[in-house]
Amino acid sequence: MQKRVILLKIMLLVCFASIIFRLGLIMFVEHQVYFSRAKIQQIKKEEIIPKRGNIYDRMGRELAVSLEKESLFIDPSSLKSDETINILKSYIKVNAEQIKTQSEKNIRFLWLERKVDHAVAEKIKALKIEGVGSVPEGARFYPNGFLASHVIGFVNIDEQGMEGLERQYDKYLKAEKSSKVVSVDARGKKLSDGSLKDIKGNDIFVTIDEGLQYIVEKYLEEAVKKWQASSGIAIMMDPFTGEILALANRPTYDPNNLKFIKNIGIIRNRALTDLYEPGSTFKIVTATAALEEGIVKPYTKFDCSQGYIEVWGKKIKDAHRHGVLTFEEVIQKSSNVGTIKIAMMLGKEKLYQYIKKFGFGEKTGIDLPGEMAGYIRPTQKWSGTSIGAIPIGQEVAVTAIQVLRAYSVIANGGYLVKPFVVSEIRSSEGNILYKAVIQREKIVSEKTAKIMRDILKKVTEEGGTATQAKLDGNNVAGKTGTAQKYDPKTGRYSKDRFVSSFVGFIPADNPRIAMIVVIHDPKGAHYGGVVAAPVFKAISDEAMAYLNIPRDDAKEKGLVVTFENETNRKVVVAKE
Repeated sequence: MQKRVILLKIMLLVCFASIIFRLGLIMFVEHQVYFSRAKIQQIKKEEIIPKRGNIYDRMGRELAVSLEKESLFIDPSSLKSDETINILKSYIKVNAEQIKTQSEKNIRFLWLERKVDHAVAEKIKALKIEGVGSVPEGARFYPNGFLASHVIGFVNIDEQGMEGLERQYDKYLKAEKSSKVVSVDARGKKLSDGSLKDIKGNDIFVTIDEGLQYIVEKYLEEAVKKWQASSGIAIMMDPFTGEILALANRPTYDPNNLKFIKNIGIIRNRALTDLYEPGSTFKIVTATAALEEGIVKPYTKFDCSQGYIEVWGKKIKDAHRHGVLTFEEVIQKSSNVGTIKIAMMLGKEKLYQYIKKFGFGEKTGIDLPGEMAGYIRPTQKWSGTSIGAIPIGQEVAVTAIQVLRAYSVIANGGYLVKPFVVSEIRSSEGNILYKAVIQREKIVSEKTAKIMRDILKKVTEEGGTATQAKLDGNNVAGKTGTAQKYDPKTGRYSKDRFVSSFVGFIPADNPRIAMIVVIHDPKGAHYGGVVAAPVFKAISDEAMAYLNIPRDDAKEKGLVVTFENETNRKVVVAKE
């Protein structure tokens, strides 16, 4: 019995010694090995879903944001019966044939549906279907739907910018994928969210004003419907800085519902891409050039009594027959005959020089994709009739943004500005990464611009072609355009297809906004003064109230109107 007790004690001592030895070995010799193993089990790398940067209007209102949604996937090889597919069909659209085909090929991964609503994903996850899982993904959302869709653009399913600002500034908006380390327990349950914050792209602040954009789109939509037009364009810009305040196209689309787009042409930003012959709005180039070169004075007279002028055997007529007109009346009444006579005095070389000065035939450089340069032939390629056609806006191809920029030269005192949409880019921490710089070039004198402003005011007054653009209490300066469309089938200008336009600025003497309205293929009427000028008036009336711009007749009511500075043109009103 005593021997057994001694043997038992020896055995226990050996066991304890072994344990102590092992513990010592683990603590002092193999410590790092076990520490590394524990670390692997206690921490886990988790992918961070990057969020695309937001797009804000000039007042900080959201135009595009990123939401978090879930994408569902399935392991086709785990499919055991059609029952799984039938269950899923009650929640989402399921391509049963594709799943079966992939199952037969032993494919282990297949998307069921990308970016579904969180509530739907939760219901499917609660079913705990074998082989079905989900991962969080970012999803783009446009709070205002159709509003400014051609400016903002959209992204594809993988959040890559495809159109508009989303495409132009994709590298700034997107964020690179990353991962973070989180703590987990023995069962793999997450104990902490890790140390890194969410990864987010840079935010973009644009010059567009949501309120002005809404006004512009509302009246453009009404006009296109009223005249049963094929399309319409309206652009509003600060003529001094080049900031685009609003830009709209019709037809339009909702970037939240791209699957409903049947005609891909609907996403085209016509304001920058569609070329057209501008007609009489182009007469500003000839008129300004003649004044700047000292060839004419406002009171210089031109005999337009014949109602037509013959250029190389071709008769070019006025819409209405006039008598003897002064230079300013030629523009006010939009006389083709008078304009051509002025162009002939100027000469084709000088005319071409000023066409290029005004930026026609080249891109404006606006920071949106798809802009076209337009087309103006060099003088060596002009035909005998070109000196008659080009001054009145034929044989040239322009975009709406180019015409608006040309009129801004007159509005701002002679400077050709570069239009832009993005004013600032900020990092997720609020640091300014980019700030727009106003770019402009002096191309005509202030004196010439002042004379042209006064002449363009007469266009909207009695005797002018755009009386329907006149505003109560405010002076409007501008010009109508009515151009026949060229028919390539007949090789002649169409008798029933027109481009009707009006471009101008307001208030005429202290412009706050410059705007162009272009209506393609209106039915029932086609003159720019009838079709486009009323749209300009309606938009301007509401925009002036929205911007709180005092009327031109405020002086009569005992108010003194001044501007804080030339950069932001903020109105300061005080009692006289």
